[in-house]
Amino acid sequence: MRAEDTKEPEPGEKREASKTEEDVDTKPEELPPSKRSKIDTVTTHGKESVYKAGTIERGHIYFFYRPRVELEEAESIEDIKNFYMLLVPRPPEFSVFQSSAQIGTEKPDPTKSEESEMKVLARGADAIPAPDIGHSKKKHYRLITVGKKKLPDPESPGRGGSRRKEMFWASVTAVGDDLDSLEKGLGEKMYETKTRGTRHQEPARLVARGGYAIVNSEAEVPSERESHLGYHISHPGPKEMGDVQSSLGIYSASSFILQVKNPLAPATGPQQVHSKSADYPDWIMQGVFGVGEGSAEHSRGRESYGLRFASCETPELLDYEGAQLLLIAAREGEEGLEKSLGEGRGAALAELEEKEAKESVKQVFDELGMDLDEFPVESLEGSWI
Repeated sequence: MRAEDTKEPEPGEKREASKTEEDVDTKPEELPPSKRSKIDTVTTHGKESVYKAGTIERGHIYFFYRPRVELEEAESIEDIKNFYMLLVPRPPEFSVFQSSAQIGTEKPDPTKSEESEMKVLARGADAIPAPDIGHSKKKHYRLITVGKKKLPDPESPGRGGSRRKEMFWASVTAVGDDLDSLEKGLGEKMYETKTRGTRHQEPARLVARGGYAIVNSEAEVPSERESHLGYHISHPGPKEMGDVQSSLGIYSASSFILQVKNPLAPATGPQQVHSKSADYPDWIMQGVFGVGEGSAEHSRGRESYGLRFASCETPELLDYEGAQLLLIAAREGEEGLEKSLGEGRGAALAELEEKEAKESVKQVFDELGMDLDEFPVESLEGSWI
């Protein structure tokens, strides 16, 4: 990898771990028993590390690539500098009416109340993100850079033809709450270098948009825990999927297992050695990885630093820049998505994205607060640009 390819980091705001919109909008006691996550808690220094079995997050997912420096267009994956996965979490759809009624912004309507209750009870309802009606620019987001410039392919064998699934590294590049900073980070760039003078970099290209959910499996012991990130694409439609999506490993529906690396564990490659790791607080280091002063009672793993990897026990693990992730291919297709997420969540995402596919490209860019005139759109039609 050339030095100029890794020289300039994407800007983003450092975000301390905070409660998600779901925590604020929907209390566990407001959900029916079938939709309440099963929680395993560990108390360390007065703080609880929470493992939830079930949907821990849902929202909208976007995939972008950026051409290499000084290239006006990319014609293949070899011309890509970076491949990004953007997560924009949302509260669950069924919480919208409940929250509006609670704060008095909407008068109680028995018809809507019954409809809201039916949505809560529907299979897979906890995986459906609330619609983005106002297109506010104040949204939480995470920009994740995928190291191999493509997603792990569930249909490809592992290294050396083994039966193990493909697995690729990724890292959280930027975290923020203002889409203006995201647009600036993904937009066109001009910068100066000592050896080559002024350098130009084309804006990132949006290649896919859809809905996603992160679901934790039910497990009796921590070693059996798995976090699945599954997505279903709304744009482009199946017929518009082209070489660019195929080359980047993007299916209409797919999933992968998500693991988070302990920042204290030894680096496994040169890129990790030179990368700044996530600065997690003690409650995450102790409660998730089992390391730190006073954590002997809840220690995990065989090493002094605790577990080398952990499942995504809480979404807050993704809220720190420098977080290193391992993406392990799981299953593709709608049936595979349903098997990974379970309890009707894959089918619910498929139904949602079929509806959202009717939105225009302009609406897609509007929900990201991006100017359609500043970003090429041919890639959403399956073509390299």
